[in-house]
Amino acid sequence: MPEIIFKYFPSLSALQKEQISGLKPLYDEWNSKINVISRRDMDNFYIRHVLHSMAIARVFAFRPGSRILDAGTGGGFPGIPLAILFPESEFSLLDSTGKKIKVAGSVADALRLKNIRLINKRIEDEKGKYDFISGRAVTEFNTFVKLTGKNLEKTRAGEPGNGIIYLKGGDCGKEPGKYGDQVKIWDIKNFFSEDFFETKRIIFLAESAIRHPKP
Repeated sequence: MPEIIFKYFPSLSALQKEQISGLKPLYDEWNSKINVISRRDMDNFYIRHVLHSMAIARVFAFRPGSRILDAGTGGGFPGIPLAILFPESEFSLLDSTGKKIKVAGSVADALRLKNIRLINKRIEDEKGKYDFISGRAVTEFNTFVKLTGKNLEKTRAGEPGNGIIYLKGGDCGKEPGKYGDQVKIWDIKNFFSEDFFETKRIIFLAESAIRHPKP
């Protein structure tokens, strides 16, 4: 039920609440046609997909005009929930699987989200530059950095640092790799009390660290 979202994000506008409430019926409809989300996850849709995606907003507040690439978005996570939260930021949802992009586009259209752009290609082939890149358990973190680091816009003087924001579960001990303490990690269990988040984390690597890794 969407009430779990409203509990943690009590300042949502009426439109945002309407859009969040509309998510599950739309994904239910698509899931009856193609298997976008597992049945088990659909039974816990608002916790495992929507709230998990929105955990990023507990750490990052995207500025108006910020450009975010959601790489390997699948059916639209975390991109679509974040686009609802940050209507003045621009979200590009990228996935190499056409049917998944079709689902994400249909959901965005139904919710009248004007800040979403769809990209059906492999991340290796994407040339655009973005302020932030988001991903959710697409691959091992350092591999994700290798694939997407080229798409980060250099941080402009006087602005908060651009970078890669990654949602990951399980042991993150090896995730920092060569970047070591340049990687920042937040435990989502500190934001939300549900058991699902016990081992879920947000990982951030600044664009400057990718350009200048410590020896």
